[in-house]
Amino acid sequence: MIRRLLSAILLLWLIGFVLFVGLLPRPGDDRQTDGIIVLTGGPNRIERGLALLQERKAKRMLVSGVNLAVRRQDFLAEFQAPARLFDCCIELGQEAVDTRSNGAESAAWVKKHGYKSVRLVTTDWHMRRARFELDQALPAGVAITGDAVRSEPHLGILFREYHKYLLRRIAVLFGL
Repeated sequence: MIRRLLSAILLLWLIGFVLFVGLLPRPGDDRQTDGIIVLTGGPNRIERGLALLQERKAKRMLVSGVNLAVRRQDFLAEFQAPARLFDCCIELGQEAVDTRSNGAESAAWVKKHGYKSVRLVTTDWHMRRARFELDQALPAGVAITGDAVRSEPHLGILFREYHKYLLRRIAVLFGL
């Protein structure tokens, strides 16, 4: 009996991992949203957010999880963003230190602006957990459009991220 249960759990885990790896989220569509939320930590995320903002796919953009040492001029130089775009439409969120606090920081920003729709930009392998955290933190009724930046993650990254995602879902399930 225990052997069958363990075999079933192992099989479910394996199927879940294969689906997690085989069905990585894709870049978003062309729909308009009120805001763009970009999570720091991976290549091409901020560049994708800037391109969307310049295409007027949203009114404003939050870059969540920016290091405290990063200032306006650093951001402008690093990403060659026009100063006028930064002044009107980009906020650097410097409170988040992990994916869970990205969700809290983003939710406060969404509430502050009264947004009803946001586009979440992060790396493809990170999207599921990031979206889950954002969905947990946002007020009811805010629509999230995922916009995954494609990557070529190695198996170790996928393995760790799959387990972080599973553990976080389990923690929420048990109210932790």
